[in-house]
Amino acid sequence: MLSDIIQEIFRDALFIKYGLIELFFNGMFSSFIPIPTELTTSTLLLGGANPVDVFLVLTTGSILGGYIAYYLGYNGRLIGKFRKSTPKYEKKSVTIMSKYGWSTIIFLSPWLPIVGDIVSIIAGTKKYNIVKYSIAMIAGKIIKSVAIVFFSVHFLNWLLSVLK
Repeated sequence: MLSDIIQEIFRDALFIKYGLIELFFNGMFSSFIPIPTELTTSTLLLGGANPVDVFLVLTTGSILGGYIAYYLGYNGRLIGKFRKSTPKYEKKSVTIMSKYGWSTIIFLSPWLPIVGDIVSIIAGTKKYNIVKYSIAMIAGKIIKSVAIVFFSVHFLNWLLSVLK
């Protein structure tokens, strides 16, 4: 009964349409501002959005956000306009990247809260090779998007079966 009410609320075509736009911007901004995409993704899937559409929108927004963050770092003057400086996390990110390698950390950065949000900015600041950055960042964003959509779908199916 409760699951029927929840599904009916979210099964609005306008909600899904504008929700995908919101997800795109959420994915884009989450690359340099710590805004979780999991809630938006789960809500859209609960509302009946196509998981493939959600995956494509989330991935595209996240990749574009990764390039924006790189550019913000590359053109250091812009950082202050979009993000307050956090020297503690910047120093920690540089230390981790130096220890484990830039490509590895850029690949893993989507999974690291706060520290991962500034990895792309630091890669731009340090003028990290754009080809290596692109390969690692795109692979990391795709894998994270697959995981978020996959686990959201399965978690929501489980939750709805429990609520019935």
